[in-house]
Amino acid sequence: MRLLQSCAELQAWRRNCGTSPLHFVPTMGALHAGHQSLIRRACHSGGGPAAQVLVSVFVNPLQFGPSEDFSRYPRQLERDAELAAAAGAHALFAPGVEELYPGGPEELTRLQPPRSLQQGLCGRHRPGHFDGVATVVLRLLGLIRPQRMLLGEKDWQQLVILQRVVHDLGVPVEVLGCPTLREADGLALSSRNRYLDGEQRRQAAALPASLRAAAAQVVGGGNRDLAALAAAVRTHLEQAGLVVDYVEAVCPRSLQPRSALTGLTLLAAAAHCGPSRLIDHVFLMSRAPIVAIDGPAGAGKSTVTRAFAERLGLIYLDTGAMYRAVTWLVQQSGVDAADAAAVAPLLQGLDLELSTAAAGSQRVRVNGTDVTDAIRSPEVTAQVSAVAAHSCVREALTRQQQAMGERGGLVAEGRDIGTAVFPDAELKVFLTATVAERARRRALDLEQRGFPVPPLAELEAQIAERDHLDSTRAVAPLTQAADAVELITDGLSIEAVIEQLVQLFRQRVPHDAWPEPAA
Repeated sequence: MRLLQSCAELQAWRRNCGTSPLHFVPTMGALHAGHQSLIRRACHSGGGPAAQVLVSVFVNPLQFGPSEDFSRYPRQLERDAELAAAAGAHALFAPGVEELYPGGPEELTRLQPPRSLQQGLCGRHRPGHFDGVATVVLRLLGLIRPQRMLLGEKDWQQLVILQRVVHDLGVPVEVLGCPTLREADGLALSSRNRYLDGEQRRQAAALPASLRAAAAQVVGGGNRDLAALAAAVRTHLEQAGLVVDYVEAVCPRSLQPRSALTGLTLLAAAAHCGPSRLIDHVFLMSRAPIVAIDGPAGAGKSTVTRAFAERLGLIYLDTGAMYRAVTWLVQQSGVDAADAAAVAPLLQGLDLELSTAAAGSQRVRVNGTDVTDAIRSPEVTAQVSAVAAHSCVREALTRQQQAMGERGGLVAEGRDIGTAVFPDAELKVFLTATVAERARRRALDLEQRGFPVPPLAELEAQIAERDHLDSTRAVAPLTQAADAVELITDGLSIEAVIEQLVQLFRQRVPHDAWPEPAA
């Protein structure tokens, strides 16, 4: 690992990186396991070529108030270099104040993030702090020019502010939040924890414990009174001997106060324990997150949705399989697929079961019969749009799907999922591909399943016709939800599509709110 202490050394190293992606982890030093987790993620995030990873160590005077701990903040460059190298960093940039601010801090052009993001939480108690953070980070980004910057979700207000500043100024860098690492008793890792003696360290554990207790009340008892939850956290902290700065419930993105638990809510607290000021938070959810993936037939929804759900520990709900299963039942019953009156009685007492096999694949049963493979036949494919167009079918299956989604924690794919079934999903994606690409994929699927493969031109015509039928039907036509993100998958590998879905999910649901399952 290279140690770089001047801007000239940094630029020389930067030129030697060539075309490799560059990922950046800014720190103030005093590195610990939390920083190392950021570095490891920087080494492996992106799903593309291996990245060069640069870590900075700079104790920034601009973000310390007059009575804060700038002079005694721990400085241990040699140890920091060892820890960064052990985590996989390729270079450590550790400039002095004179190197980074050659005219002195007083002569530096400074940034001022939106006041609305600084009015509450730490911004109210540390005036000017986030101006200093934004200024130094944008200075570093200008020098380093990374493709990605990774920050811990522990400093949530800082993460939101920097994401906003980067967006507003059009800085070409992706700012990723990473999960908070904790001690065995739940205390979030922090460089300032080393200020605590044994008794203070025991007191500090009250901070995460009180926040966990609030989250447990929401999940277990359905308590959604945010004011009462915040008051209980404050009381717990004061009883533990901590001096409380704030306990606030806010919208995670706007950071504005929230009085009712609607969607994802951040409950954050800051308290003084001996010489340390500790911050922490918990995310409260009215239900677990839902992802709705819509799109036309043959866009690869089932393949990527299944893998995406497994990656995030979400339940996979293949609604397309449900419509195919009803279509199979219609065909087996000898009923005219176009006759809604004849189809409706088949839905009475319908026993439709989706389950996950030991190998991770989904099994589909209709009235006790396993139809997993049968519903993928060309015959079912040819008639599924006609059956799905009946209002009786859509109403029956929509009720089942919404019942499955009451607790959340699932990824649902199909058509009209984001518009009709789960309009309040945290993430909606319209996954699509060109007709030519979908025909190519359909031909490959038929060949792998042992079915006859028609000419590509014929498949393209079939897919175009199905798109037309789906988008013009009277009941729940195929449309992109107004708030859905369009993702065109032509030329993308399955892994690349999954990576994009994960990044879209994390823009809305942080790691600290919904951790990925352990590998």
